[in-house]
Amino acid sequence: MSEEYEVHGQHDHAVEHAAHEDNLGRMVAMFTAVLATIGAIISYQNGSSESLGLEHKNEAILKKTEASDQWAYYQAKGIKEVVVAHAVGANEAERQALAAEAKRYGAEKAEIEKKARAFEEASHAADQASERAFKPHHQLAQALALVQVAIAMAALTVLTRQRWLLLMAGISAIGGITCWVIAWL
Repeated sequence: MSEEYEVHGQHDHAVEHAAHEDNLGRMVAMFTAVLATIGAIISYQNGSSESLGLEHKNEAILKKTEASDQWAYYQAKGIKEVVVAHAVGANEAERQALAAEAKRYGAEKAEIEKKARAFEEASHAADQASERAFKPHHQLAQALALVQVAIAMAALTVLTRQRWLLLMAGISAIGGITCWVIAWL
């Protein structure tokens, strides 16, 4: 019966140690790749929500401007109505014509008021849509920042071989992903 003994030299120990460190490098590289992908998605969603919010805000401003224009037009018709109503006609036919004109201005004002109120309602609706679109923006920005910190810590892990940095990177990544999920709740 023969027994075989394996004797490990310093070279074997160095090779095993290098292989163990290569595993750390591969693990951190995969972790970083996943985080970079998540960060890209968060960045896209953040930009999209911000663009949509600005688009709705712009629509609200345009509708508010149209409402303001209608109210100015309404006031102009009101001034004309008062001027015509208080005008003194030389005879009964002129007075009746002025009264009819004042009545027409009053009817036009009612139509203008409807349009102005409709523009104000559209502006309010667009403002609310803007608020809803902007709602996830701050959470997404925080999520992206935490994911970027996690990527930086993972890179430091490879450079320094300090495994506790990888733990901190994981905690930061979990925080970022949590903020990402909360943004859409």
